[in-house]
Amino acid sequence: MAGLGLERNGVLMVHASMRAVGTVRGGVAAVIGALRDALGEDGTLVVPSFTPENSDTSPHYLERVRGLTDRARKEVRASMPPFDPATSAAPSMGRLSEAVRLTSGAARSGHPQTSFTALGPLAGKLVAHHRPDCHLGEDSPLAGLYDVRAQVLLLGTGFDTCTSFHLGEYRVPDPPRRTYRCVVTTDGRRHWWEYEDVALDDSDFAALGAEFERADDGAAVRSGPVGSATARLFRLTDAVDFAARSLPRHRAARR
Repeated sequence: MAGLGLERNGVLMVHASMRAVGTVRGGVAAVIGALRDALGEDGTLVVPSFTPENSDTSPHYLERVRGLTDRARKEVRASMPPFDPATSAAPSMGRLSEAVRLTSGAARSGHPQTSFTALGPLAGKLVAHHRPDCHLGEDSPLAGLYDVRAQVLLLGTGFDTCTSFHLGEYRVPDPPRRTYRCVVTTDGRRHWWEYEDVALDDSDFAALGAEFERADDGAAVRSGPVGSATARLFRLTDAVDFAARSLPRHRAARR
């Protein structure tokens, strides 16, 4: 992986599909070890630890209750556990992200739906200030990753999972907003919390990523094989800036 251009002592955010990578001796722990070795002892590894499972406004929930009766939907909502940054699993993020979350010394941000987990010297700083009504904008770890010029590794995943593009959504003029709901705990009491934030939409990220990959004769994205998968490495600032410039045009064409 170092051959792709991972920066020693830098900051790296990873989106990974272990299924795509295939069989690795030592499993997911070996992949995390390889990433940390490539980064060096002063490098910081970051992964998304999102929890759409605790929201009734997420696509994950809507798919889960599709076709259910009103009574069954109420039962599902009643069974949904509140978010706890110390214990809430993030199964939809994949095995590597979960393994990082469970690693001793990991630090996790406090957003009840779009938290991040980090390992390394800058971990605590990067996840410390994540405003609960800001998924992936200026008051989230993504903005901190932008400021430190982090790299992003898509390991066996496509640009449809490129979280960096979401920060670009916040940086377009007057982005659309919507209401979100999720289950949280306040003073030991489980309850539903509703808030407003930018309307996140990844439906065109695959197309946006293909365009990003071709931009400047492919200079922004380096790619190569890792196991059975293709890995793509790029600078988070490049992806965010490209999205902020390109999304208005992309989305105007869909109207």
